[in-house]
Amino acid sequence: MPTDPLLSVSQRAFLEASRRAVLGTIAPDGQPRLVPICFVLVGESPILYTPIDDKPKRNDDPLALARVRDIQADPRVTVLLDRWDEDWTRLAWLRVEGRAQLLDAAVGSEHANGIGALRAKYPQYEMHRLEHRPLIRVTLERVSDWGLRQA
Repeated sequence: MPTDPLLSVSQRAFLEASRRAVLGTIAPDGQPRLVPICFVLVGESPILYTPIDDKPKRNDDPLALARVRDIQADPRVTVLLDRWDEDWTRLAWLRVEGRAQLLDAAVGSEHANGIGALRAKYPQYEMHRLEHRPLIRVTLERVSDWGLRQA
């Protein structure tokens, strides 16, 4: 497993194994806006990608989504992952704070690499047109956790 000065081995393992998370952005009124996401951590760098997929949404324009508008106005985000278990000795969470940006679908290999990694983790994305939609790139800046070492 790669070593990273920001992520401990247990944090990286938890992040890579998790199937879903919650993305928190900052709405224009300062309130947190939360949305469940699929995501992938790519390579050794502390960067994760989450798609703006083509599942039905209120607006077909990906740039009209509230989370996208929030990120364009204020790139600070939080991603929260947790593990629930009826055995409370197994409870854990990981919180990453960072800066988000949109990767345009038409620009560069980073977008293509992010899509490839997302499809490797989530086979459901094989049927989605991710190549034509932006990705959200989150550069991790701060990480905290609880309960990971006990598991």
